Amino acid sequence: MGTWGYYNFDNDAAADFAEDFRDNHSEAVLYEALATAAEEEGALEANEASEALAAAEIVAAILGKPAREFPVDLIPVIVKLDAAESEDLRELATAAVEAILQKSELQEQWASKDDYANWQQLQHELLERLK
Repeated sequence: MGTWGYYNFDNDAAADFAEDFRDNHSEAVLYEALATAAEEEGALEANEASEALAAAEIVAAILGKPAREFPVDLIPVIVKLDAAESEDLRELATAAVEAILQKSELQEQWASKDDYANWQQLQHELLERLK
């Protein structure tokens, strides 16, 4: 992975997801990424987990609770989406983040890093913003 940081858009998979979402900003794109994470029976691969965390950050932003480090170039896209229709996405995003924290390759990778506590705290803050 070329780009790596503990914020949810600080890796290549998440950055690519954000770019794809800018080009095709539909709730279906978010739903697909979130469902992959929330419904995975085994350990979710790191790239899929990264995409799901980016999608969850987008859902939180749609709900009016973006992260401080939310990509500013996504703001014009998310204002076009209706937060009133995002309740199912909010629930799915919450389930996806919880699944990633419990059983994902990404969580395992972070567990061996110095910034693990920061990464975990960031995900718990995301869960709070999704409430």
